[in-house]
Amino acid sequence: MQQIPVYAFTGFLDSGKTKFIQETLEDPRFNAGERTLLLVFEEGEEEYDFSTYPSQNVYMEVLDQQTVSTKELQALAKKYKAQRIVAELNGMQQVGDLYTRFPDGWVVAQEVMFADATTFMAYNANMRNLMMDKLLGAQMVVFNRLEKGADTMPFHKIARAANRRIDILYDYTDGTTEFDDVVDPLPFDINAPVIEIKDEDYGLWYRDVTEEPEKYQGKTVRFKAQVAMLRREKNGMFAPGRFVMTCCVDDIQFLGVPCHYSAAAALEPRSWVMVEATIDAQKHPLYQGELGPVLTAVKVTKGVAPGQDYVTF
Repeated sequence: MQQIPVYAFTGFLDSGKTKFIQETLEDPRFNAGERTLLLVFEEGEEEYDFSTYPSQNVYMEVLDQQTVSTKELQALAKKYKAQRIVAELNGMQQVGDLYTRFPDGWVVAQEVMFADATTFMAYNANMRNLMMDKLLGAQMVVFNRLEKGADTMPFHKIARAANRRIDILYDYTDGTTEFDDVVDPLPFDINAPVIEIKDEDYGLWYRDVTEEPEKYQGKTVRFKAQVAMLRREKNGMFAPGRFVMTCCVDDIQFLGVPCHYSAAAALEPRSWVMVEATIDAQKHPLYQGELGPVLTAVKVTKGVAPGQDYVTF
């Protein structure tokens, strides 16, 4: 099956998505004649000017992100013989919900979020679930309309709390841009003989070890967790983990790591344990075909419940 790359641009209304896409399609390095299907799921004040494109093989369709179907998207790609998709997404809709309706073969090649620095904090306070939805999947976030010399650390902290690997670009009102070069150190030493994870740092460790499992290959870790049993692997396996809150109480979910342990059947579900285990980066059904951490227990002992049942990033 032929794959079609999708370039997705997210963010709230009037955050600069249309202007950036327009400038991108005006660039002959990007628009050199490829048949491009431009899907617009949100119309703002800016309009696309097709007369400025070096290649005219750009075809625009305005769609309702909430109701568009896989069949409709397939039909449009076929109609225009699309070689790639550029999508301007609706800021008030969940990104992942649309991705589940993408046809087979559509692959998200890049996701960039745009954020108006003058309204970002208000959106983050009042619609945090939508803000986090976009930050979590983006490879880069662009904070625009920033005054030169403005304090960028509040933007940095929110973006990196959601996504440690996201690139951050500051776009200033004087026309200059600047990449964020702040390095966020992990709150634990991954080079220690045993990596000690504090109760409050489980969320950060889980995200780091699942994003870059190879970095932890062969290392030993110790952390407090609750016992969860795996549905498919009930013999000699369990999944120690914690309940983690991404942005609000409604999105709390259990994040566990599969662990080989010969006495797993004797463990009581939801009980607290201290786990010391070695880490192996390998494929497991939990990771849907991707590499992820799989533990082999060195020692599992009874643990004491922490002060708070869930952790945050």
